[in-house]
Amino acid sequence: MGLVLVILAIGFVLVALPGIWVSRILDTHARDRDDFHETGAEFARAALNRLNLSHVKVEVTEQGNHYDPDAKAVRLEPRFMTGRSLSAIVVAAHEVGHAMQHAMDLPIFSRRIKIAKQAHVVNLIGQGFVWTAPLLLIIGKAALAMVFNVAGFVITALLSFALQVATLPVEFDASFKRALPLLERGQFIPAKDMPAARAVLRAAAFTYVAALIRSILTIPIFGRGVRP
Repeated sequence: MGLVLVILAIGFVLVALPGIWVSRILDTHARDRDDFHETGAEFARAALNRLNLSHVKVEVTEQGNHYDPDAKAVRLEPRFMTGRSLSAIVVAAHEVGHAMQHAMDLPIFSRRIKIAKQAHVVNLIGQGFVWTAPLLLIIGKAALAMVFNVAGFVITALLSFALQVATLPVEFDASFKRALPLLERGQFIPAKDMPAARAVLRAAAFTYVAALIRSILTIPIFGRGVRP
């Protein structure tokens, strides 16, 4: 039990630190600057047009920065949508990177979309197993209840793990093979800011490493819960 607690404590630190790091870096570079003549939204629009992706929309969202492949829309949080800061430009570049992946029909991007679309249905199946387990206990089917509980966990845990594994290469590609060259070639930001831009892209990508660690850590947590 002590070893499990130590593993969980280490895992918590590994999961929490990237998020804290990302927030700190984004906040550090979130100040509007007079030498930036475009907002995040204006940059995204100009970059998409330059890439012959004028059909891709740029929209504001409260649901976190993301690219919606179904709506073909780059969505930015308000502070990045209207901000004239390094963080706003870099975050917008990252999401434009996803639009580039989609337009290229990049295999890693297509695979991630396929897994994500299947995730909802599979997750419902897993939850169905978990919710059925207590009912089986009530009617005296303890062994079967355990089987359903384990099956529900395995389904949802493997789904989460598969989704995070599929997401990692997509995010690193969007940051370093799409967004970074776009920023460098287009000279959208001063050369002196490129190291900071790389730091923002690196930090953002590592949030998905934290998500992968979190999905792995559900295994020992569950192990404690089902142990007789």
